[in-house]
Amino acid sequence: MMRAWILPMVFVLCGSAVAMRPALTGDAGTAAALLLVFLALALVHSPLVFPRSIGAREAERRAAVDGRPVVYWRPGCMYCIRLRFRLGRSGRQLHWVNIWRDPAAAAAVRDANDGNETVPTVVVADRPHTNPAPEWVRAQLTSSE
Repeated sequence: MMRAWILPMVFVLCGSAVAMRPALTGDAGTAAALLLVFLALALVHSPLVFPRSIGAREAERRAAVDGRPVVYWRPGCMYCIRLRFRLGRSGRQLHWVNIWRDPAAAAAVRDANDGNETVPTVVVADRPHTNPAPEWVRAQLTSSE
């Protein structure tokens, strides 16, 4: 769990350090703006942006029942963040699995990607798709309803 928070913590610490100089010279507005930018980056790269992750086995079981795709992701992955934001509210319907929290999920992603942990990997009907277009994923959601 701690591994998922390393990058957001680095953003907060770096933002604090960068904002310190303008704050010490009396430029509170610049310091506040810099700190807000780094806090926003920390939030975007945190696990808070994604729906609650479940285990790989549970995601596979749920997908077999409801036909919705399973998305394997990891915090800090820009492609995962892009997918999550471009899906909007419909992204909450997917089964999200954090590969840093579940070794079985990481193994499933390596099996699908020639030994690499390339994410996002979206599994639809037991077929993995690496870094698919968000529009395609949204279309898979509508076809599973």
